Amino acid sequence: MAFLAESLKRVKPSATLAVTQKARELTAAGRSVISLGAGEPDFDTPDNIKKAAIDAINRGETKYTPVPGIPQLREAIVKKFKRENNLDYTAAQVIVGTGGKQILYNAFVATMNPGDEVIIPAPFWVSYPEMVALNGGTPVIVDTTQENSFKLQAKDLEAAITPKTKWLIFNSPSNPSGAAYSYDELKAITDVLVKHDHVWVLTDDMYEHLTYGDFKFVTPVEIEPKLYDRTLTMNGVSKAYAMTGWRIGYAAGPLNLIKAMDMVQGQQTSGACSIAQWAAVEALNGPQDFIEERRKIFEQRRDLVVSMLNQAKGIQCPVPEGAFYVYPSCAGTIGKTAPSGKVIETDEDFVSELLETEGVAVVHGSAFGLGPNFRISYATSTKALEEACQRIQRFCASLR
Repeated sequence: MAFLAESLKRVKPSATLAVTQKARELTAAGRSVISLGAGEPDFDTPDNIKKAAIDAINRGETKYTPVPGIPQLREAIVKKFKRENNLDYTAAQVIVGTGGKQILYNAFVATMNPGDEVIIPAPFWVSYPEMVALNGGTPVIVDTTQENSFKLQAKDLEAAITPKTKWLIFNSPSNPSGAAYSYDELKAITDVLVKHDHVWVLTDDMYEHLTYGDFKFVTPVEIEPKLYDRTLTMNGVSKAYAMTGWRIGYAAGPLNLIKAMDMVQGQQTSGACSIAQWAAVEALNGPQDFIEERRKIFEQRRDLVVSMLNQAKGIQCPVPEGAFYVYPSCAGTIGKTAPSGKVIETDEDFVSELLETEGVAVVHGSAFGLGPNFRISYATSTKALEEACQRIQRFCASLR
């Protein structure tokens, strides 16, 4: 259609949303489908947070909000960064958006010029390169390996930086791999960045509270204060507080960048939902003990899924340190024939045949820039995960 923007030709639809929609359609048609595609906690939003929203409604907090967020939420975010990350920001350095996606997108709108390069380690969250492309930038994909636990290596980052590099997108714990960077691993990355003062860092810390074992979360500026004036530290309430539908993301960074993002947002959506912002105030300021309880449940689910997948023929599943995803390799199934008679040539073939044969919906790794793998979200009930993993084992055993 001639009237559509040329930029749309550079963008692919979200594979994770597509898988979830396909699972819904099969379920509506009467199929028994277990959907492990969506990155959404199955827990409910805690009652104190819901009550804060109801109280806000009853108080009449239903008007337009300031574009960068209500003062109470920006102050709560300032306190959160100090309390949990040892980072000092003022409320003026904080912006609130309609989900983390808007924060990322507005950062690119505010900074991207044609030809600017953005380094994105693969596997990556599906929206990163598409957002860059929509804003006229060039995604520079840097592959990681399963041997290195899907973590960006300092030498590979160094090799990818050019005079045109504008941003590095850094996501730990990672969607889709669950990889999380230790202090030493991240220090090696920040040491490279310090040498290249034209490169900005966009750190996506959305899964900060979901790490396992003895792992201790760190964020780039916490390790290297020299990066403070060129880092946007992004987070949100979606994952840790089970508030995906409330759509509240936030970020802190240099004042000039936050002002530019404020200007973009002012012409785009204005302030985020007033009720959701008051709920987020309670999320950040209220009791935090439930996070640890839920984290333990996620850890048990991770261990279950890793164990059961490693018992499936042709599947190799590393143990991730964080988030609620595993990113197993299905390389051992490539070249085999599915019960339908189709030969599995790619990870996309694998997930497609798995869905058709056994009714398990997962996302193919090539959608995240690195295959032959697939992503499973274990943010669902233990019972559903056990059944899904049994079906995957059965499917793999049926391949010839």
